Amino acid sequence: MSHNWQALKTDLSHLQEVDIASFIESLPAELALIVFRTLDKDLAAEIFANLGNERQEELIGVITDEELQHLMKGLMIDDAVDMLGELPANLVNRILRHTSPNTRSLINQFLLYPEFGAGSIMTAEFVQLKKEMTVKEAIDHIRRVGEDKETIYTCYVTTQNRKLEGIISVRTLLFSDDESILESVMDRDFISVTTTDDQELVADLFRRYDLLSIPVVDHENRLVGIITVDDIIDVIEEENTEDFEKMGAMLPSDKPYLKTGVFSLAKNRIVWLMVLLVSGMITGSILARFEDAFLILPILVSFIPMLTDTGGNAGSQSSTLIIRGMAVNEISLKDFWTVLFKELRVALLVGFVLAFFTALRVYFTGHGIMVAVTVGIALYATVIMAKTIGGILPMIAKKFHMDPAIMAAPLITTIVDAFSLILYFTIAKKLLHI
Repeated sequence: MSHNWQALKTDLSHLQEVDIASFIESLPAELALIVFRTLDKDLAAEIFANLGNERQEELIGVITDEELQHLMKGLMIDDAVDMLGELPANLVNRILRHTSPNTRSLINQFLLYPEFGAGSIMTAEFVQLKKEMTVKEAIDHIRRVGEDKETIYTCYVTTQNRKLEGIISVRTLLFSDDESILESVMDRDFISVTTTDDQELVADLFRRYDLLSIPVVDHENRLVGIITVDDIIDVIEEENTEDFEKMGAMLPSDKPYLKTGVFSLAKNRIVWLMVLLVSGMITGSILARFEDAFLILPILVSFIPMLTDTGGNAGSQSSTLIIRGMAVNEISLKDFWTVLFKELRVALLVGFVLAFFTALRVYFTGHGIMVAVTVGIALYATVIMAKTIGGILPMIAKKFHMDPAIMAAPLITTIVDAFSLILYFTIAKKLLHI
């Protein structure tokens, strides 16, 4: 088979970097290496940053030292740090040997920051200006250094010892007088984070204030990096994925589904399934405790699935809304009583409609008025209980420094099942005298 590499190179030049990366990801390892080598050296680093960890590892293992050196020179610091965090030690050592001392020092510094802190996702490629500069000097400086920076839209104004004094956009510079001093035109009212701030806090700041970038300072207010919106989007995706996995009663995984082994998938699921299994045994013990009730009136058993399913669904609705509200900071712990009161009112309304409809259906299918009343009251009490538990358990989890996402459908359903059975048979024994 003949390959027209020049034609391929021309075709790839019309694509976006992320699309070229996707194309390389789809190729066998040997062919991916050949295609990667056809790329312009300046473009190769940008495309490499968009490749998956496994493909990055494959390429680093086979490219020459010279290619590796040029690649590391073109990679942004934050992309290099992300890559090194996923590679085996022998490849990390090889990379660091072919990295400039300044870059190596920066990488080592970034690797010391907490894994989920702002420092671990920031980049050191930003435009730093001195407050004594004129606007003309600042624009000239941006022209000299801006090409290799992560972003030049927002620039950061510091003192001689790197303390952050303000920010200024290129738009402001272009519309200001050339002789104006930056100190007089910069924006002093800015938002910043420290290197140890949690990445979820940073993501919330981006969402709340519609930021494109945010400066990162140390505890002495010295500018050490910036976080850009493309990096925070990755954080948001990771956090959402983690929450979805926890809500599905699984341990979070840091690999895509198709690249995760069967053993790893089973290991991530078995822990919570075992917890839910043991919890489900409680339901069986409750049924055994009230065995005499459904032996006297067997028809009671036929309504158990309807009660437990409705209770589980009602509780899951509430827990899902509260977990999501807490995730986007619409709901906090100080709203506990407000949430409790609101969920109680919703439960009263929803429960009445469901209970009334169910009681009528039970009555008109010939089971007698008292059985219908018993099932209706039991369902009403179950919905109220389920929505109340579903609404407050995520907040209780947060209070005890647990992830609210674990209080999602599977766990809520298991808890509600147990309480709904107790309510049902207690009400049945009182009203039906069994």
